[in-house]
Amino acid sequence: MPLIHLWTALPFAKLEVGHHFYWHIGNLRVHGQVFITTWFVMAILIAAAFVASRKIQQVPSGIQNLMEYALEFIRDLTKSQMGEHEYRAWVPFVGTLFLFIFVCNWSGALVPWKLIELPEGELAAPTNDINTTVALALLVSLAYFYAGLRKRGLKYFTKYIEPTPVLLPIAILEDFTKPLSLSFRLFGNILADELVVGVLVLLVPLFVPLPVMALGLFTSAIQALVFATLAATYIGEAMEGHGGEHEGAHS
Repeated sequence: MPLIHLWTALPFAKLEVGHHFYWHIGNLRVHGQVFITTWFVMAILIAAAFVASRKIQQVPSGIQNLMEYALEFIRDLTKSQMGEHEYRAWVPFVGTLFLFIFVCNWSGALVPWKLIELPEGELAAPTNDINTTVALALLVSLAYFYAGLRKRGLKYFTKYIEPTPVLLPIAILEDFTKPLSLSFRLFGNILADELVVGVLVLLVPLFVPLPVMALGLFTSAIQALVFATLAATYIGEAMEGHGGEHEGAHS
């Protein structure tokens, strides 16, 4: 009984898995809590882009300097995975993925979502929900199919029978495992981090959870980097037509 009372007395320690706050739009039922936090993240990114580009200075400072550093970092990341001649067109896509996932992950650790009570479920990082990570992974899948078809035309499909048609089932299976691995890796790491912090806050409310939260921030940043890097790698593979060799170099 004392443990139950302690649990109810610490709102930051509550973490419900499997409960959602739904919105009913006609015959559709959508996760309202995911939409709320996603719009919050989008508002942060739009506001940051607006402020950084409102008065562009020759010598950048403040948020303009931060955004330019982020752009340069994303350019280098995309260039290293796609090559000198192909990367420019994909910088916006890869950069949007990285910044969106980065802010989503950090919002789960820095924003006190637990203070906002919902009729059911609770607010958390958008990437804490499998629907968000699967949607992002499917966008990556569509992107590399589009990149391969635009670059190589129908010859893109020859990758499924190279170097031998015997590998056709494996090549098809690979197209399903890529989005699955992307989505479950991101979802699992973010959910596990929030669960660990929630349990530690329940058991030891002061000081002890702080190092774990700091480690969670670092891990969240790494997960955004891994997702964006793999997305750029898959797109680069589709355009080059050397999927197995290229992937092996980055595994």
